[in-house]
Formats: sequence, C-alpha cells, structure tokens
Amino acid sequence: MSVQIGMPAVRAQTPTVAARRRSRQVMVGSVPVGGDAPVSVQSMTTTLTSDVNATLQQIAELTASGCQIVRVAVPSQDDADALPQIARKSQIPVIADIHFQPKYVFAAIEAGCAAVRVNPGNIKRFDDKVGEIARAAKDAGTPIRIGVNAGSLDKRLLAKYGRPTPEALVESALWECSLFEEHDFRDIKISVKHNDPVVMIEAYRQLAARCDYPLHLGVTEAGPAFQGTIKSAVAFGALLSEGIGDTIRVSLSAPPVEEVKVGAAILEALGLRERGLEIVSCPSCGRAQVDVYTLAEEVTAGLKGFPVPLRVAVMGCVVNGPGEAREADLGVASGNGKGQIFVKGEVVKTVPESQIVETLIEEAMRIAEEMGVEVDPEGGDGAAQVVVS
Repeated sequence: MSVQIGMPAVRAQTPTVAARRRSRQVMVGSVPVGGDAPVSVQSMTTTLTSDVNATLQQIAELTASGCQIVRVAVPSQDDADALPQIARKSQIPVIADIHFQPKYVFAAIEAGCAAVRVNPGNIKRFDDKVGEIARAAKDAGTPIRIGVNAGSLDKRLLAKYGRPTPEALVESALWECSLFEEHDFRDIKISVKHNDPVVMIEAYRQLAARCDYPLHLGVTEAGPAFQGTIKSAVAFGALLSEGIGDTIRVSLSAPPVEEVKVGAAILEALGLRERGLEIVSCPSCGRAQVDVYTLAEEVTAGLKGFPVPLRVAVMGCVVNGPGEAREADLGVASGNGKGQIFVKGEVVKTVPESQIVETLIEEAMRIAEEMGVEVDPEGGDGAAQVVVS
C-alpha cells in the first residue's frame, strides 16, 4: 500500500458539522427561525424597558455587534406601555419577556412585538390563560417561546422529580405545548435552560427527539464572562455539532454586546456563520524565536473591525509556522528575528521582526482593496475601519 503525500491538486472542502435537525419554521418578525434558516444570535437588553431612549440605544449597539433578535423585560405596566414604541423603532425583532403577570402577554401582542417569551413556571394561573393567549397570538401572527428555566420550574414537577432534571424540564415544555396545540396553535419555539451544561445538553437532546419545534439554546445563569463563555461554548458546541439548535443566547454577567460577540464566535468556529477576522496563532513554547504573544495581540488590535473575512496566521517557529501560514489567507512564519510573509499560500517577502505587524496589516489592506473594499488603516480607535464597501 502506498500513501501519497504533498499538497492535493484541489484543496479539500472544509468539513461541516452534522446536518441540521429538521424543525418547523416560525417567523420572529423578519427573522426566520427553524427549518433551513441559519442559526441566529439573540441577546437581552439590561436597561429599564420603560426608558425607551436608553433601550433603543442599547438595541442599536447590539444590532451593530451582530445581534439578530433582542429580548426586553416587561415586569411592570410602565414597561408594557413602552413596548409599542420600542417594537416600532427597533432595527431588529423585539421579543417581550413575560413573567408573573399574564396581562403583559396580551399587552406585548397588542404592541406589535415580534414574539413573546413566557415562563409557565412562574406566571399566575398560566394554564388557565393558554386558550386566550393562543387566540390573541394566532390572530396577530405572534410566535410564543415557551421558556422553561431550572430556577423557576413548576412546583408540581419539582415535587415529581425532586429537582430540575432533564426529564422535568422537557415534560414542562411539552405539557405547555400540548395546551397550545389543543387550541390549534403551533407557532412555538422552546427553550429548556439549566445552569449546568451537562443537564442542559441532555434536556435539549431529549426535547429534540420528541418534537419538531425550533429550539432556542441557552445555559441560564452561566456566570461571569470567562466562566459563562466556557460553559456556553461547551454546551452549544455539543448540541450544534449534532444539528440541534435554531437560535442561541449566551447568558453572561457582562454587557450584552459581549454576549453577542461570544455567540457569533461560537457559530463561526462551527462553520455555521461566515467567519470574520480569525487569528491563528501558536501558544508559544521553547522553540519560539520571536515574541508571539505580543505579535498576535498587536495584529489583532490592528485589524479590529476588519470588514473582510480573513484568516491570519501568526506563528513563532519553523516547526508548524510555514504550514499554518501557508494554509491561511495571510500569515507569518517567524524565526531568528525575522518573518516570512505568506499571502494565499505564497511567500511574498521576508521582513525584520520589527516590521511584521506593519507588513501584515498592509497586506490585509491590499487584500481588502482587491475585493473592492476600501479600508482606513487609521480608524478612530487605531484599528482598521471601513470607508467604502
């Protein structure tokens, strides 16, 4: 048996994760959810919803960061009164988040919100109101997200299972779905969130096997930025790689824009969203002959906001460096105080270490220009900014 090595004549297609689970599709405003629609990224505002200007400003910031659907809290009548203006002026679909008071569900539907999230475990006499909610939502064409949380599970199910097990979360969600189905309402999306990624993963696997509703993924109360990012990446990665999940929200004790950045990065890493700027850099080791940490940080800062999808390899030694740099769109293989600059697999120049960052940024700008995108290398924060696209 002979094995052929070397570069293939035709570069192999990038492998993808498992085929998406086939779910029914609902429309959350202008955003399709489920079916063959792309996985969308959501977040939630942290402002008082009654403060219309502050809420719309935060929605604008989230939209600019890549958020596709936003949720706003509606715990008071003042918040409910603000919904019509927010729903009308928001650039992206607005979901009203309702707890405790079923009257706000009707207010959100009447206000023109793109969808309503209800938490059956803590809405007073929710089951008695399902028929009325279903009629109002159906008449308005408003989807309902049944959002089951481990921290607010129906007391009847806590008594049955002893704790918020995957089975308890799934039973709660499917029970509420069945009540809506009795009224011929199936414009539903489901979430079954838990703070433990292992429990959450199992709950969604069971739910995916038992219904065809689109699923919103979330690790609830995931924690501060670092911990929450890790827990969400682990859980979402496991489920999305199995084709499970139609929308995601990374829940962090951090500004909501950070949630969107992490969510988008998870989708990009799985090939479920077109990659933006991607820095491939080695962790450094005793073989490195340049300061890889500083090089990678400076290249990342210099290309912040770069408008063209680009994979940039910043490598510090001759072992893996040339191969990684050759496979990237743009890269450097460093050693002995200098670096070989690669563009699309070819060495275009060799420069001193002091010029590596400058040269990589210049080459990135040239690639953008060849694609018809003009970039200002002296953007307001020192990073690359789009001038004309």
